[in-house]
Amino acid sequence: MWLKPEEVLLKNALRLWVTHKSNQYFILQRRRGHGDGAAKFTGRLVGALDAVLDSNARVAPFRILLQVPGSQVYSSIACGATMEEILQHWEWLEQNLLHTLSVFDNKDDIANFVKGKVKGLIAEETSSKLAEQEEDPEKFREGLVKFESRFNFPETEKLITFYSCCCWKGKVPRQGWLYLSVNHLCFYSFFLGKELKLIIPWVEVQKLERTSNVLMADIIMVYTCGKEREFSMFLDINEVFRIMEQLADVTIRRHLDNEAFELDQNLKQPTQITKRDLEARAQKEFFRAMFKLPRTERLYDVVDCSLWTPFSRCHTPGRIYTSDSYICFASKEDGICTVIIPLKEVVSVEKMEDTSLLPNPIIISIRQQMAFQFIELKDRESLVNGLLQRLQQVNMSTLCPRNLVFGKEGFGNMNIMVNEDTESRSEKEKLPTNAEALMSSFHQTSSGNPDSELTREQIKERLWMDHFAEYGRTVCMFRTEKIRKLVAMGIPESLRGELWLIFSDAVTDLATHPDYYSRLVDESMGKSCMVTEEIERDLHRSLPEHPAFQNETGIAALRRVLTAYAYRNPKIGYCQSMNILTSVLLLYAKEEEAFWLLVAVCERMLPDYFNHRVLGAQVDQSVFEELVHERLPELAEHITDLSTLASISLSWFLTLFISIMPLQSAVNVVDCFFFDGIQAIFQIGLAVLDATAVELCSSKDDAQALMILSRFLEHVRNEESPLPHTGNLHSLLNNEQELYPVTDIADLIRDSYEKFGNSSVEQIEHLRCKHRIRVLQSHEETTKQNVLRVVAPDVSFLHEDLEDLFDMFKREHFISCYWEGISSLIDRHDPRRAYAEQYKIDSGQFTSLFKLCSPWPWGSHTEALAERMFRLMDENQDSLIEFKSFAWCLGNCISVYGYSEFSYYE
Repeated sequence: MWLKPEEVLLKNALRLWVTHKSNQYFILQRRRGHGDGAAKFTGRLVGALDAVLDSNARVAPFRILLQVPGSQVYSSIACGATMEEILQHWEWLEQNLLHTLSVFDNKDDIANFVKGKVKGLIAEETSSKLAEQEEDPEKFREGLVKFESRFNFPETEKLITFYSCCCWKGKVPRQGWLYLSVNHLCFYSFFLGKELKLIIPWVEVQKLERTSNVLMADIIMVYTCGKEREFSMFLDINEVFRIMEQLADVTIRRHLDNEAFELDQNLKQPTQITKRDLEARAQKEFFRAMFKLPRTERLYDVVDCSLWTPFSRCHTPGRIYTSDSYICFASKEDGICTVIIPLKEVVSVEKMEDTSLLPNPIIISIRQQMAFQFIELKDRESLVNGLLQRLQQVNMSTLCPRNLVFGKEGFGNMNIMVNEDTESRSEKEKLPTNAEALMSSFHQTSSGNPDSELTREQIKERLWMDHFAEYGRTVCMFRTEKIRKLVAMGIPESLRGELWLIFSDAVTDLATHPDYYSRLVDESMGKSCMVTEEIERDLHRSLPEHPAFQNETGIAALRRVLTAYAYRNPKIGYCQSMNILTSVLLLYAKEEEAFWLLVAVCERMLPDYFNHRVLGAQVDQSVFEELVHERLPELAEHITDLSTLASISLSWFLTLFISIMPLQSAVNVVDCFFFDGIQAIFQIGLAVLDATAVELCSSKDDAQALMILSRFLEHVRNEESPLPHTGNLHSLLNNEQELYPVTDIADLIRDSYEKFGNSSVEQIEHLRCKHRIRVLQSHEETTKQNVLRVVAPDVSFLHEDLEDLFDMFKREHFISCYWEGISSLIDRHDPRRAYAEQYKIDSGQFTSLFKLCSPWPWGSHTEALAERMFRLMDENQDSLIEFKSFAWCLGNCISVYGYSEFSYYE
């Protein structure tokens, strides 16, 4: 079978493999112990090891490596179970690639060409087998029976899938079966007369990682508190790791982040989750992140095709994605072409005549007198029928706009908190809103040569007009590498607001919700609550140096947008830094447009950033820390604790560099953000660290590192901006005499794309999934330590015993959440509560723990006593108690009847 090309080291593998064939570019190898005849000791040892392993977990005995002349790097590209199978791949390479490779002069081109071909073969094999490979119900039923008998979970503990694998104990592998269920990772082995059972709840997983050890090149590490487990999957490792990541992410977020996590419809009932649901969720998350679409979008089709691209005069191969309200296209090669077509812009979807030159074509026509031609569409009938059905639904909703109903149902706690007597808004005059961007009224002119500055702007405007003529000027434009270069140069002042709306697709929300913002303003203004008080405190801290926010016009517009958004989305309400971002949006967009831009940023482009835990920003900080390790290893080596840099960078992510960079420069960063999303902030952050790496490596402490970064960012200038330069805050405060070197923002952005611009959406989303687990578990550890600090003065336990008691209490809490459903979980866990009140247990769970921990033997009186004690502690009579009450109760019992060590199962 063909393999995704991965680098291998031959130095440590020479004793395990024998070269059978080789040529200038490829090596065919046989694993020792397979067909050796009179095998020597090494061959017998390797053969014996392979024979012990389960057939699904063995290393394939034959493989093909790619070797590029002059390079020490080898890549595995194929493997086989028999010589006949591997020879088929070898013959294909000789017939189709061997002679072609001689035309390349560069060894990197050879490697990239071969790897691209192999990836294409894998894609073809996968797509052809998907329809043929149905899960074997008999095999799954047999595995399910074994899972239930071996682990004795309730029936509601749904098994997702299972795999044959090895679990390593030191240097000894235990061959067995890995079972992945909705709440647990389980392993069972019966080897050489010894039985091993391992149960790891997903909520206790702190890290999942693919790595290697001395004997195995590819293993999965599962980290829990103080423990590490190693699993080797061999041929199934890619699928297994993907499913494990999905299950860990879904389960941990459902239990530890239910404040912000919105479950997909198929995942709301854990007993109904399937492996296919998890794979569909992963694909949907990638789709929404790639095109920056709302979370509510459901993905229906992903189909390989080719799109006619008039600017290149050819059909560009890629994939078409269809959802509730969008048709999207992305080329297979990154950067070539991306298209986003809202269904509200579509006029017709038509099938064309099938020809040899245009196989299975369709034409999608849009309102701006443009048409998109797609060819090579498999199952064209189903795709077109689905599009026509959803197009009809979108047209019906356009005729009858679905404006939200204002009231308790739509806005939750916000209405409960108001303290003004509400009266019918129809009897009041509508509040006026700004019909123009603030920059048009408060436009500042530079003190430099106005003619030259205007000329630079005019040159940019002319370049954009030429681009619009060829690529389009709406949301449906062709987005290519050329437009990315124009964005990196800085969008002209006159086009900035328009292009922000197009790149974020806020323009679609604006068009589909007429009068929505004005109604929100009328409903929300004049009411007072904690959120509006926070907004009022921050209004005059928003770009105070800009004249637009030195008078009531700008302040009033900012107040209306922030209050209206808090009213629209009470889950987020208002979060610090939203005021700074909204101020810049109001400078370049009309008030209603700024509101929809804010919606796009908070709900689509920066999910989970703006809540009381700023969880999304912390996850991206953690991702940024790993990127620093990967891309700037010398800096990471000198600064061993990168958490300092991560904490410094929090404002970079929350305000998109607006709060720590001159406004004239920061708006160029915002340009890149609206086009490329969070990847732009990652790469610009890396470019900042790269530019200051020498100084940072010589810094003596965190304060000096902070000063170096602050001073550098304050001296990032935009020489082409028609706006005047703002004063240098660092110079004013420190009375600098020496002239600090200035960095041009265009140079900084260009360096960020050239050096760090190769991170894909898929890579970033994978890193986010990985680090979200770590961040959530870090929050849990903080909660635990705060609970212990609060409870410790009132009980007589040692700190270690109190920790164990809390772990027992929390585990018992989660056991009920596993099998009682989502409603129980939401009622019992809320991160917004006081630390000691976040986890609760009911009477039955208290009795169970009381029996385990009580200092006297069990008897007929135990349950009755436990029930009475529970009623005594349940002061608010909600049939639940928190950890503080439980620890106080147990501590008093022990102090009266004597201390007895308590134990609990692992």
